[in-house]
Amino acid sequence: MLLKDKISEKLPDWQSRVSKLVREHGDKVVDQITVKQVYGGMRGAKVLVTDISYVDPNEGIRYRGHTIPELMKLLPKADGSEYPLAGGLYYLLLTGDVPNHEQAQEVESIWKSRSNIPPHVYETIKAMPSDAHPMTLFSAAILSLQNNSVFARQYQEGMQRTEYWAATLEDSLNLTAKLPAIAAYIYNLKYNNGNYIAPDFDLDWSANFAKMIGKDDPEYMDLSRLYFFLHADHESGNVSAHATHLVGSSLSDVYYACAAGINGLAGPLHGLANQECLRWLLDVQDSFDVLPTKAELEEFAWDTLNKGMVIPGYGHAVLRLPDPRFTAQYEFGKKHMPDDELFRLVQLVNEVVPSVLQQLGKVKNPWPNVDAISGTLQYHYGVREQDFYTVLFGVSRILGVTSNAVWARALGQPIERPKSLTTKMLEEIVKN
Repeated sequence: MLLKDKISEKLPDWQSRVSKLVREHGDKVVDQITVKQVYGGMRGAKVLVTDISYVDPNEGIRYRGHTIPELMKLLPKADGSEYPLAGGLYYLLLTGDVPNHEQAQEVESIWKSRSNIPPHVYETIKAMPSDAHPMTLFSAAILSLQNNSVFARQYQEGMQRTEYWAATLEDSLNLTAKLPAIAAYIYNLKYNNGNYIAPDFDLDWSANFAKMIGKDDPEYMDLSRLYFFLHADHESGNVSAHATHLVGSSLSDVYYACAAGINGLAGPLHGLANQECLRWLLDVQDSFDVLPTKAELEEFAWDTLNKGMVIPGYGHAVLRLPDPRFTAQYEFGKKHMPDDELFRLVQLVNEVVPSVLQQLGKVKNPWPNVDAISGTLQYHYGVREQDFYTVLFGVSRILGVTSNAVWARALGQPIERPKSLTTKMLEEIVKN
């Protein structure tokens, strides 16, 4: 198989590289942990390793060393589209190589051959209460696939450690193949009278999601391609990525691990940021009869801050420039929806809010992040159910966390087990 063969080819060099690093430099101090970090959620502590993605403070997220603008040019595109195929992105995340069009299409074909969803998954989703959150349904659907785990079955049969990664790759391909249809089923069940829309196997992975929620608009298909590309990975320290890695480190299979990651993504401080941004924009819009002037918007922004609230979508823990993922969506909006009232408001906010935050003097990065615009684009094309946005996020993020899971098993990363201290111990450390 294409992906297995490519990873097998690269694996001996990577295993040797990691083994040498640990063997010869295992006692080298990488970072010093402060009391503030211990009590502050370990923010900024350098204690994880991933080669899948890295957030460069000055250039934004890099997938396998490549920036978003670079990959917008390099990755193979869907026919008639200027936006990347998810199959090509997954090939890149898993192998580290930029694929050609044939390799990207082969991943797309692998997904199509594995996309059939067992009936019990649909029954599990339908058995949930009608007011269940879409993320609850998404997590339950992923868990309901676990009985088909290749890794779990082969582990019980005595699989060798050297084969853990190959079984994890099988599970990862099986799960990711089914994500668009699962997400579409949840959307239709909750918001579209339970209508079932069959996939179109002439379409790619991303466009098929659009088709299955009743969006045949080629522009929305392009937006889906862009959205899933931009949200696929973001280092290993965010909650969804770290939760997936932590659970996977116990040799729980991809289904258990990804369900844990999705549960973390559902938290208001993580995956709900996109809908919080949209709500704030709609509040601004409702406060004015027409598009506000810059002076009016500046006053509204200060009112928000003076109430002890934040302006959602602005600021980032690492970045020191506008998020390239925001910029890519911003360019999409300028091309396809320049007269949309909400998008015009996004443009105005982008012109006004950074200056306000700079005047505030407490924000290291006053620039927009990916969440500042993503909800606006979905809203324009009629996907206005804000509590569904995090499911979209989750579909994309599983591409990254499963790629990390394959390589964690390939490189023999152990069970994660940091050491805890008591408050008294910390007080003694400080005292001494």
